[in-house]
Amino acid sequence: MNPLAPPAASASSDAPPLSVLIVDDEAPARARLRELLADVAREVPNAVCGEAGDGVHALQALAERPADVVLVDIRMPRMDGIELARHLARLAPPPALVFVTAYDAYAVQAFELNAVDYLLKPVRAQRLAAALLKARQALPPAPQLLAELQQGARSHLSCHERGRLLLIPLADVIYLRADLKYVAARTREREYLLDESLVQLEREFCERFIRLHRSALVARDAIAGFERSAPDDAETQWQALLRGVPEKLPVSRRQWPLVKSYARQLSS
Repeated sequence: MNPLAPPAASASSDAPPLSVLIVDDEAPARARLRELLADVAREVPNAVCGEAGDGVHALQALAERPADVVLVDIRMPRMDGIELARHLARLAPPPALVFVTAYDAYAVQAFELNAVDYLLKPVRAQRLAAALLKARQALPPAPQLLAELQQGARSHLSCHERGRLLLIPLADVIYLRADLKYVAARTREREYLLDESLVQLEREFCERFIRLHRSALVARDAIAGFERSAPDDAETQWQALLRGVPEKLPVSRRQWPLVKSYARQLSS
């Protein structure tokens, strides 16, 4: 008897097979995981519900067909595994995540400390089986941990709308504006409500956005110019003109010295 094998009682559960989504940008790696999942299917009943080559396609696949477990590679183009995990954490309920990595030692250590499971490449069948058995009881990774692990800013924002998780490419966002307990992200087409704080967004995307007002951040490349506000507006003296939308955003007197220096750069 294999001493590494899980107890028979764990494998003979009446629970339905785990539906698994495989996310990896390399087709051979996805094929390898699919083969291993088939190898451990008697021990841990499972069914592959789909594959994706990056985080964006993974979210699209999950919108069409939810999964119990997502096997996520960490290093991927367009949207990596860490950012995908941050978006998946907003789902209700979120799928269990098992990270797959070849060399991210810093991430492995953090996952161990926070009871987030991971698989090291090359993946072994028994290790995969153990991860699947653990997945049913696994807690989703802490959002703060994921934010700390991510290298650089996200490429997308996400929001819940009518039971769906919508992705908003950061490059499309013209401005971010505090709206009661939410933040409104404005694109050329429409607004999206984000369940995030303006302060956190400013910290993460400080290179892309500049603060105009205590309740507004604007994409630097979306500023077309500035004009004076109405003379009876005591709080603001100037307002920003934006490319692509008719709105004009007020610039607070406190922020104007900083914004003015940026305005000079625009005119030079």
